[in-house]
This record gives sequence, C-alpha cells and structure tokens, in this order.
Amino acid sequence: MIAKTIDEVIENLEQIIQASINEESPLGYFAALYQKVTIEVKAKLGKDYFDDDKRMEQLDVVFANRYLLAWADYKQGDGTTKSWELAFSSSKNKNLIVLQQLLFGMNAHINLDLGIAASEVTCKSTIQSLHSDFNKINKILASLVDEVQKDLSKIWPTLHVILKLVKKADDLLVDFAMTIARDGAWKFANELIVEEKEGRESLIFNRDKKIAKLSKLITGHGILVRILLKIIRWGERGKTSDKIRALEKVIDNVKS
Repeated sequence: MIAKTIDEVIENLEQIIQASINEESPLGYFAALYQKVTIEVKAKLGKDYFDDDKRMEQLDVVFANRYLLAWADYKQGDGTTKSWELAFSSSKNKNLIVLQQLLFGMNAHINLDLGIAASEVTCKSTIQSLHSDFNKINKILASLVDEVQKDLSKIWPTLHVILKLVKKADDLLVDFAMTIARDGAWKFANELIVEEKEGRESLIFNRDKKIAKLSKLITGHGILVRILLKIIRWGERGKTSDKIRALEKVIDNVKS
C-alpha cells in the first residue's frame, strides 16, 4: 500500500475508509479525517499557498506512507511502531469516544511520523526553508479538527456540554495536536537531520517509546472524567459505520 502521488494517497485512504465501514471498525475515523486533510493539501497546490509545491507534495506522500504502511502491517499481523500499535489497538476499546480515537491516530502520526517525513524530504542545509510549509500543513489540519470538534458536538450534544464541564471543549484536539505535537515534530526533524543512519534509528526508537507513553494522556483521566466520557460515549448512538459516514459528512460540510 505504498503511494507515489497525492492522488494515490487519497485512493488508499478511501480503501481504508471503506474497509473500516465494512468491518464496523473505528479505525475509519482517523482515515476519514486524514483523507480530507490530504484533499485540502492537494487543493492548495499550485495556488501560491506553499513555498515549494513539489516538495510539499513529496512531504505529503512520504508522511502518508508511514500511516498507510503501519495500517497494512497491523492488518496483516506484522509488527509496527509502538505508537501505531497502541493507536490501532485502541479501536478495540468500546469505551472510547470518537474524539479519543482521532487523538490516538494524531498522536502517532504527528508526534512520530511527521518529524521523520520532514527529515526525509530535506537535508541539513535546506531544512529551515521547509519550516514555513511545515507549519502550513499543520494549519490545514488545525482548521479541520477545530471545526470537526464543534460540528461533532452538534451531532452529539452531550459532547459539547460535558467537555465544557471538564474545561476541554476548546482545546481537546487543537491544542494537543497543533501546539505540543507540531513543535515537538519540528524539533524531532531537526534532531534527525544531523544524524547518520545508526543515530537516526536510535532517535526514532526512543521517540517512539516516548510517544507511546504520551498516548496514555488520552485515556489516563481521573474517575470523574472517565464517568463523563462514558456518558458522551453513550450519547454517540449508532453503528461505527454510521459514525464514519457522519464524520465524513461533517468534514465535507466544513470545507463546502
């Protein structure tokens, strides 16, 4: 499932979405969000939005392939990174709400994969020229997840009310993924770019362990928050396939 172009990325993500719908798998939530991010990146190519369109498409493809290959390895029972293993395994936890499932995917992909991808499309002498476009791709994701969070609250009203009670409604997704993850990913890319192969492998291994531990923040809440999240989960009625389709519709409405 290796993509060579951004169109192939979109096609492969569609395959994951449809497979998830057929299997009633929550793995389709992240795939649906990610496909829309990729479509938005494609739409901005050639529109004087990015500083370097060719490199941005290369980054998008290299970045996406880490997710696509991790998903394929997981489905085939092969090993993958600890971060993705936890993200994919979380789909079996029936108590998690949709936003938590999205966070697991974003944690692995942004905190681990983005820095690796950025280091692979540039070099020590050119990495700083990537910084602006690096931030722009994160800005696209932020604009989507912020609106998705608000619109999901309209579909499941208990989500908005309860998240307000625990003071997480405004920053549950955006602050986690776009501030901590973005800055950490850029720092990681700069650390990787100056290392030789052996040093890079060690950095990636250690980073993966760190990000896997970070994923505990998604579920490691106190008893009150856990109770509130269960109430939200109860309010997310319908089959998993219905929720994937609802998420796709929400994102389509955001960008229409």
